[in-house]
Amino acid sequence: MESVILVIHLLIAIGLVGVILIQRSEGGGLGIGGGNMGGMMSTRGTANLLTRTTGILAACFFATSVVLAIMAGGHSRPASIIDNMPATSAPSAPAQPAAPAQPAPPVSQ
Repeated sequence: MESVILVIHLLIAIGLVGVILIQRSEGGGLGIGGGNMGGMMSTRGTANLLTRTTGILAACFFATSVVLAIMAGGHSRPASIIDNMPATSAPSAPAQPAAPAQPAPPVSQ
């Protein structure tokens, strides 16, 4: 179930990026032509459609984000790394240092 919602979430994210990139910064929406050139929608109508589409996709993205966060957070309380550490006893005495190495005897010729 989580993987299905994750795929939907990714598709919404890609769609949201695409819709945002189509919009013009001046609010012209698609920026195709000017005036009435026999197109399906006017520039203002296209801008309104893209604005609504962006809002709907943003709401869906938010909803899937919340659902994924709820599904991932199955812990009743946050776990701490310190809680999982093994119990240690009192520190032991330091080990005795090893004896220093003896120099090799000189080689006679």
